[in-house]
Amino acid sequence: MSEEKKDYNQLLQLETDIVHVLKEIYDPEIPVNIYDLGLIYEINPLEDKKVEIVMTLTAPNCPIADQILEDVKARTEMLDAVEECLVKLTFDPPWDQTMMSEEALLELGML
Repeated sequence: MSEEKKDYNQLLQLETDIVHVLKEIYDPEIPVNIYDLGLIYEINPLEDKKVEIVMTLTAPNCPIADQILEDVKARTEMLDAVEECLVKLTFDPPWDQTMMSEEALLELGML
């Protein structure tokens, strides 16, 4: 296997692993995980086992925003392939229901 293909496969596996841990984090007011809610905008592997996650919240004034951001950081850093997770919060574009996965829409009875 070429080195380039090996690197690609490792990045793909890393993203899969990160998505898996993000699906374990729930917004306490909505019984759907943050990934299927569409709160994760980007997962960017960086050098030296660092990962940047760009995300949003359902509302800018979310009372547990700090807890959700800390959960994202802590759970991602539990992965062997990640030493540091940089979580960037953005509200551009603002979250709305169209960002939810089909699975989330079904779970909430919106389909």
